[in-house]
Amino acid sequence: MADKTTKKAVIATGGKQYLVSEGETLLVELLTPAKDASFEALMVIDGDNVTVGAPIVEGVKVTADITEQVVKADKITAIRYKAKKRVHKTKGHRQRHTQIKITKIS
Repeated sequence: MADKTTKKAVIATGGKQYLVSEGETLLVELLTPAKDASFEALMVIDGDNVTVGAPIVEGVKVTADITEQVVKADKITAIRYKAKKRVHKTKGHRQRHTQIKITKIS
């Protein structure tokens, strides 16, 4: 059974949505360098009470501390190949992330 006393929120950053709670650490798309970040909540879950915003919940802020700025993900290799046409290209990409720790949902 899940603990229903913790407050959870859904935030959006980098084109993705995350379900977060206080004290949680997660990797998000690269943020601008700063000491802390704040996000607007799209939905708040407080026990049995669920508040859904349209598009955001008014008066609710999620604050987070940036613990590590640039964390590189694994390399993704994209290959383009056409048989019998002498076309073959290889391109690599490593996405950069920011590690944040959620400090407060208010």
